[in-house]
Amino acid sequence: MEKEKYTQLSLTEREKISIFKAQNKSIRVIAKELGRHPSTISRELRRNAPLVYKGYYLGHKADERFKERQSKAHKRKRLKNDSIRQYADEKLAIGWSPEQIAGRISKDIAGLSISPEAIYQYLYKERRELVQYLPRHHKKRQKLGHSRKHRKSHIPNRVSIDERPQHIENRKQIGHWEADTIISRQSKSSLAVLVERKSRVTVIEKLQQKTAQEIKTTTIERLGVLPQKLRKSITYDNGSENTEHEAINTELSTTSYFCNPYHSWEKGTVENTVGLIRRFFPKKTDFSQVINDDIELVEFLLNTRPRKCLNYCTPLEIIESVCCT
Repeated sequence: MEKEKYTQLSLTEREKISIFKAQNKSIRVIAKELGRHPSTISRELRRNAPLVYKGYYLGHKADERFKERQSKAHKRKRLKNDSIRQYADEKLAIGWSPEQIAGRISKDIAGLSISPEAIYQYLYKERRELVQYLPRHHKKRQKLGHSRKHRKSHIPNRVSIDERPQHIENRKQIGHWEADTIISRQSKSSLAVLVERKSRVTVIEKLQQKTAQEIKTTTIERLGVLPQKLRKSITYDNGSENTEHEAINTELSTTSYFCNPYHSWEKGTVENTVGLIRRFFPKKTDFSQVINDDIELVEFLLNTRPRKCLNYCTPLEIIESVCCT
C-alpha cells in the first residue's frame, strides 16, 4: 500500500481540538472525529499547549505557537562553529573583507572552511554591529544576484569616452564640457553642474527634480547663449537623467561622450568642481531651501577664483580672452 502523506494540522482542526478538549473527550475520540492518528493529537497537545497550564488549549493560540516554532526551525546559524565565528569576528575588526577571511581561514586553521556569502549573511542577520567594518558598510544589503551593470545601455546612441579625441583629453581646445549633478537626500531638488575643461568655467543651475527633461532644458538655456566655439562637446556619466543628450546636441551642435560605467574619475574636472561646491553646500543640504541668489554667488566665486593650473588666472579671464580673439 502507498504510504499516506502526512499533513500538518490546520487552524480549523486545532479549533475543533479546543472544543473537544473543553468537552473532556479523550485523545482517541478526538483523533477519530478528525480522522487523525491518536499520536498526532497527543503530540499537538504536548507541543502547542501553554507552557504553564498544559491542560488549557486554545486553537488559535496553538496555531501561533506552531508557526513561530516552524519559523525558528528554518533559521540556522550562518557560520558552522564557534571557531569560524571567532576567526571571522577578529579579522573583520582589523579590516579584512569576507573574501579575504574565506580565502585565508583554511591556511590558518586546518580543516576549517567557509564561503564569503555565508560571512555576509552572518553579518547582516546575526551580527549587524560588525557591518561597520566592511569596506562598504551599507545599512541594507543588496539582494544576492543584484548587478549594478546594465545588460543593455539605457542611453540611446551612447558614445564611449574611449572614442573621445585626444585633443579634448589634452585640453588643447576650448569648448569641451563635463556635466554632473549634486543631489540631496533632504529633497528632490538638486544642482546641475557644467564645467569647461580648458578654462574651468563653471555653470551651476538648480533643478526642481533630477530628470532628463530638466537637464536638457537647463543645459540648452545655459550653454545656448555662448558662442559656438565655446560649445563643442559634453561628457556625461551614465545616469538616466542624461538620456536626452541627442536633443541637446541638436540644439547646441555639440557632441556627447559618456564615461565608462562607475568610472566617474574619467570626468575629473567636474568631479573636482563638485567638491568645491560642496564647501558651500555640504551634504544633507536641502536644495529646495537654497535660493538662486546663493547659487549664483557660488558660481561667481568659482569663476573669479585664480587657479594654479591656469597660471593663477581666473576661469572668466580665460574665457574672455578666447571670446575677444
